[in-house]
Amino acid sequence: MSTEATFFLGAVAVGLGATLFMDVWALLLKRAFNIPLSNYCMVGRWLRYMPEGTFVHASIAAASQKRSECAVGWIAHYVIGIVYALVLVALVSGSWLARPTVLPAMLFGIGSVLVPYLIMQPSFGLGIAASRTPQPTQARLRSLMAHTSFGLGLYVCAVGVSYVLRVHA
Repeated sequence: MSTEATFFLGAVAVGLGATLFMDVWALLLKRAFNIPLSNYCMVGRWLRYMPEGTFVHASIAAASQKRSECAVGWIAHYVIGIVYALVLVALVSGSWLARPTVLPAMLFGIGSVLVPYLIMQPSFGLGIAASRTPQPTQARLRSLMAHTSFGLGLYVCAVGVSYVLRVHA
């Protein structure tokens, strides 16, 4: 297999694993502290409205449900995680997968919170960085913690991928 294909497949595995890591972390927080889980059905609803030309909602929760919105939202969640990992590997170089370090993964994971803050939350009618929610600080912290756990997941999964690459080299 070519080096490019190996890095691509490695980044895909890292993205899937990091997204799963983030979801497991969210489940642990839900069980331990009753912190609400993210509702990826709303992401699916948002995406399902796009073909109709609707990209911004006054309230995504008040918008009519769309067929398969939950499946679309969950699939999008994992595809986005994969895309983020591919971007990270492209930015830091494929050699990072062979010898991952924590700083790029954490910085990228934390930085990725700008997407929900500046694009998704305003498009859902929640305002920039959840400014229109009843408890904006809590919403911001939940998003930041989710993306921080994603960054940690990027590193942890890259360590696993680097092990596999060494074993099969």
